[in-house]
Amino acid sequence: MQNAVAIYHVAFEDTGTLGPVLDERGVGLNYLQAGVDDLTPALGADLVLVLGGPIGIYEIDRYPFLKDELAIVEKVVKKGTPVVGICLGAQALAAVLAARVYPGPQAELGWDELILTDEGKASPLGVLEGLRVLNWHGDTFDLPSGATRLASTPLTPNQAFTYGSNVLALQFHVELAQHNMERWLIGHTLELAKNKVDLARMRENTARYAPPTNEASRKLFNTWLDGLPA
Repeated sequence: MQNAVAIYHVAFEDTGTLGPVLDERGVGLNYLQAGVDDLTPALGADLVLVLGGPIGIYEIDRYPFLKDELAIVEKVVKKGTPVVGICLGAQALAAVLAARVYPGPQAELGWDELILTDEGKASPLGVLEGLRVLNWHGDTFDLPSGATRLASTPLTPNQAFTYGSNVLALQFHVELAQHNMERWLIGHTLELAKNKVDLARMRENTARYAPPTNEASRKLFNTWLDGLPA
């Protein structure tokens, strides 16, 4: 593996803790901005990361670029390129695998403990057992046919899945480094105000829960990369 492409939607939702893992492995990382950049270089990458964002993957009428982005993601999956989708990226993977993506019953904003399935415990996500991860989404999705559910929360049945050996979808934000939280509180200020999120509590919980989860996220990503087919 020599090069990776990260498709991002807002600048502050980057690869976070996953970027240094790639750097340590000598994998070059190139960012492409959805809606601005030509995304076709993703088709030649050894690894594709599809990151989060504050829009719905089904809002093609409002954001026409999503049609092209989904087409690229679908081609990447069909090609067999390893791909990780986070939050909006996970929803994109669900959509191209013919699953329904739709608004959830309410926004899920904050640090929650995952309920790992047996498959999840045996997967790279096993390092998250007993830890809290950051949820920051209003949409959810059905489990694609042929996919394996790895994790849930009481509000969101499908928090993570794999599809074959090369596709990993994470609804939650395992990648957010503790020191980047303030960027999210600024960038998502309208959503936070709308949902009456206590910012002081969010900061306190981030200081408490992010450090062990940040460390676990690196182990998760390394283990997943090590398990990819040669």
